[in-house]
Amino acid sequence: MSTSSSAFTEPDRPTDLQIRFLTIGGSYVDVTGPGHSSDKHRWDCHGCKDTSRYPEENHLWDIREKANTHASLCRAIPLT
Repeated sequence: MSTSSSAFTEPDRPTDLQIRFLTIGGSYVDVTGPGHSSDKHRWDCHGCKDTSRYPEENHLWDIREKANTHASLCRAIPLT
């Protein structure tokens, strides 16, 4: 029996990665962007391939909640 928390390998981390969430399906949701004071952030799910709708209008404090909500609902598993 495996004691690993996930059967999947964590994907490479982008250089502009701000936050990474683990989905309930075992995949990851990445929040990327230039940093805290910018409004140019986006989230991308490695499982279902969904992404933020308006990536050029999201501050980190706003998109964090949206990405976390997606991660808490997404059951897709990574295919690679």
